[in-house]
Amino acid sequence: MINWNGIVSLLFACMEFILLINLLIFAEKNKINLMGISLVGILAVYQLLEFLMCTLKLKYSFMAYLAFLDISFLPPLNLYFILKYFRRNNKLNKALFIPAVSFAVYYYLVMDKFAVVSCSVLYAAYSYPLGTAYGFFYYSPVIYAMVFLYNRIKKNRDESKVKPAKVLLGGLIIISLPVIIAFILLALHNDGLLSAIESIMCKFAFVYAVCLGYFTLVNKKAVYE
Repeated sequence: MINWNGIVSLLFACMEFILLINLLIFAEKNKINLMGISLVGILAVYQLLEFLMCTLKLKYSFMAYLAFLDISFLPPLNLYFILKYFRRNNKLNKALFIPAVSFAVYYYLVMDKFAVVSCSVLYAAYSYPLGTAYGFFYYSPVIYAMVFLYNRIKKNRDESKVKPAKVLLGGLIIISLPVIIAFILLALHNDGLLSAIESIMCKFAFVYAVCLGYFTLVNKKAVYE
């Protein structure tokens, strides 16, 4: 019997790698765009890892750790990317990566506690320590990025800068939909979605990858210091 678990992850991985190749060919290679392209690459790698775990049954703790290591840097890098786009240059910006690095080190030390609990055609569910703390540090940069973009869009009159920002904000709102649904279900005493929330978010994040693709193709500013 054919194992279809993880097949959707392979589909998204293929689409994101195709998008990545096109951006590397056609997008201008300035500092901001390279960060945006890197985000697309990180998303593609996660989908590939999920496919390997679910379809090829490589459900090792190390593979689950690699998947979390990959996506842990998405929210801080995305926020850093947005701050740099609006030239919010601050030495403290790099501190955004401290939680991700800290979790990467901690999870490496307790890697044997990582497990892929279940796989389906659409997503994978994980078991890992400090899930609540990880979720807080994972979603906080996403929320801050949305608030920051909204405020900048309201204040900025440069349409060439505002339009790409609106596209990014729209993508982030779409990414957040699974989280909103998960907490509504949690309020109804159903926590089944929480163990798979990262996986589901990364499926929705394909829309954000497309938004990043649009951004990097229209952003022609040569250098952002």
